[in-house]
Amino acid sequence: MNTKQLDSEYIVHTYGRADVVFTKGKGSELYDETGKRYIDLGAGIAVNTLGIGDTEWLAAVTKQAGTLAHISNLYYTQPCAQLAEMLCTRTGMKKVFFGNSGAEANEGAIKAARKYAHDKYGDTRSTIVTLHNSFHGRTIATLAATGQDTFHTHFGPFPKGFAYVPANDLPAMVAQLDAVPCAAVMMELIQGEGGVIALDPAYVRAVEAECRKRDVLLVIDEVQTGNGRTGELYAYQIYGIHPDIVTTAKGLAGGLPLGVVMFNDRTENVLGRGQHGSTFGGNPVCCAGALSVLSRIDENLLSDVREKAAYIKTALEGTPHVQAVTGLGLMIGIETDKKAADVVGECLKRGVVVLTAHDRVRLLPALNIPMNLLKEAVGILKEVLAS
Repeated sequence: MNTKQLDSEYIVHTYGRADVVFTKGKGSELYDETGKRYIDLGAGIAVNTLGIGDTEWLAAVTKQAGTLAHISNLYYTQPCAQLAEMLCTRTGMKKVFFGNSGAEANEGAIKAARKYAHDKYGDTRSTIVTLHNSFHGRTIATLAATGQDTFHTHFGPFPKGFAYVPANDLPAMVAQLDAVPCAAVMMELIQGEGGVIALDPAYVRAVEAECRKRDVLLVIDEVQTGNGRTGELYAYQIYGIHPDIVTTAKGLAGGLPLGVVMFNDRTENVLGRGQHGSTFGGNPVCCAGALSVLSRIDENLLSDVREKAAYIKTALEGTPHVQAVTGLGLMIGIETDKKAADVVGECLKRGVVVLTAHDRVRLLPALNIPMNLLKEAVGILKEVLAS
């Protein structure tokens, strides 16, 4: 059997795969089993931060894999400790916890927020407030945290203790915070799976202020927005806020599974020995990859991200059938009166990989995609959108 037949026979059918088998790639170029070339504007859904097979990243993970691939969190390892230091130094956060994925990071944040409230107030403040149209993961608790009814089917009963309010509606948020005792507000600053929609900065700062009045923790989900994606290291830095907990994953390790929960000075000591854990969290190879990536997300790269983002938006705005271009940095949503899935399929036929988010086309290219490739891909995308 060929690859597609093996997949159909032996892999649970939870994915709607495109009709292509990718076999190799380099940078922002992919090749399928026929040798056809594609320009990648998806980066593995914002994972391949510096593209495919980055030379420095490959050297770092290969060296670490040959030195010590895994030892568990019963012992210290240098890459884990060094990455924790780098993350805290770059963000001003005080402590980190390493897991494997964005969902796991968000689970950890939920646990920590409830532990903080329990330690100070007992069992009376457990509710986590999230936003309509949000997405926080596919575990049972993070599905419950996700503010989309479509995810609240099939797998019930879901954990209690979550409430949802409309995004950018401050009176609704205040009313919810006053209605029941709350442990935390959890938000994506750009709702990625919800259509690449950025929250209003004034609203976000006002929510932070309301949280401070009530000793409610502010948790920012940067699973997709983090690690340079928006043109700053983390999106919350653009908004000028100071979260109590930040989660991130996806692009941090440049293609390897790594999730992080970052804690500020209010929350750094909430979780004690034995109260949380992860067998593979902080794996030395993944941390070596993340050190390679994070050390190169500097102002030069971030400035380049902002420049490329401005180019994409300028190029696409005014294109026939394009109604709006949303997002920040190289996290871009395209609202079109065409079916997003049809646009994705036609782009794939023409050798460009793009994604969807709800009813929008989504672009998440590698942060260092060469400008000539970006222009070529955007040109093809414009033709598809305008046709």
